[in-house]
Amino acid sequence: MSDDRAAAVGERLAAVRRRIDEVARRFDHEVEVVAVTKGFDEWAIEAAVAAGCRVVGENYAQELLSKRSVIERLRPDVQFIGRLQSNKVRQLVGVVDVWASLDRTSVIDEVAKRAPGSRVLIQVDTTGNPGKGGCGVGEAAALVDRATALGLVVEGLMTVGPTGVAPEGARDGFRRVRRLVDELGLAVCSMGMTADIAVAVEEGSTQVRVGTALFGPRPPRS
Repeated sequence: MSDDRAAAVGERLAAVRRRIDEVARRFDHEVEVVAVTKGFDEWAIEAAVAAGCRVVGENYAQELLSKRSVIERLRPDVQFIGRLQSNKVRQLVGVVDVWASLDRTSVIDEVAKRAPGSRVLIQVDTTGNPGKGGCGVGEAAALVDRATALGLVVEGLMTVGPTGVAPEGARDGFRRVRRLVDELGLAVCSMGMTADIAVAVEEGSTQVRVGTALFGPRPPRS
């Protein structure tokens, strides 16, 4: 990783945090930045950690496994934020610190079996787009109960806003998830990405997931 590349990521992270702070200070809550390194080579993890990001997010099992050496060397907190398949859980044990996209009982059961006591987030769908993953709002409480009963540590909820619409279009969904986090007595409300950070923070996000704002345009998947 070049010094110029690392410095650029540090500057971009500072700019993202300024954007967040401008909103968050009005609502008196802290917001953590998850550096989404999917699609980028190992340099992105190195740059994020060097810039002070404690958490990195990955979407694809094989890509995450290909970065295992740099993860083991730098020890960031790794979130798996992609649509999780039950048959991939065993491969990811020992690499993933937070399973952030649990949305159905089969996956919850598999994580509890393969990685007992793990930290998890339940993903909630507020867009009606099945491609994004997530359980229905009305199903979240039961999944939280199931994960807890199986010994998993449910830290909070996660959601993904709609794509192809103005940031304001995410507000209602974010508001519903924040309300659900409070009703369930959870700590983490993970919502908001590069395009809709401000709306997410206004609605009470405690964790935003940022990729292109830190690392630039994502290369196309091969």
